[in-house]
Amino acid sequence: MKAKKPARKDESVTAFIALGSNLDDPVSQVTRAFAGLGALPATRLVARSSLYRSTPVGYAGQPDFVNAVAQIETELAPRALLEALLALEAAHGRTRDFPNAPRTLDLDLLLYGDMMLHEPGLAVPHSRMHERAFVLVPLAEIAPQCAIPGRGPVAELAARADARGLTRLSA
Repeated sequence: MKAKKPARKDESVTAFIALGSNLDDPVSQVTRAFAGLGALPATRLVARSSLYRSTPVGYAGQPDFVNAVAQIETELAPRALLEALLALEAAHGRTRDFPNAPRTLDLDLLLYGDMMLHEPGLAVPHSRMHERAFVLVPLAEIAPQCAIPGRGPVAELAARADARGLTRLSA
């Protein structure tokens, strides 16, 4: 289901990306990934949240994560952006051994303008972002006025999120 057509090739769209890492110096992985986002074709890094330490979700037998959210302006279509994010993960040594496995870098496309899109391998808004404090809190830090289509204002969702196990590391 599409709520809105993708941007024309020469139009920029605001998108939000969740970043996470819990292997091979997670702070460095996330910090380098911010730079990598800004270096994507036809894309500009607009804002970045603080870094947050969070306890793992799903598979608990792994190190804590370092998480953040980035705001970008991009001319890439949603699928092209997803492919660029996957390539950036791979460049950081990401492997997909099993669901919720430890990882060097995880990049999730959270929002792409106000688009609602459900295709194989691509859902926008991200299907679980409204449940995750490690996404909502950093997103509310950089874009409190933002709304998740079908879910509501980010600031309200973040205020209600269970943020136990989430600690701000840096600005």
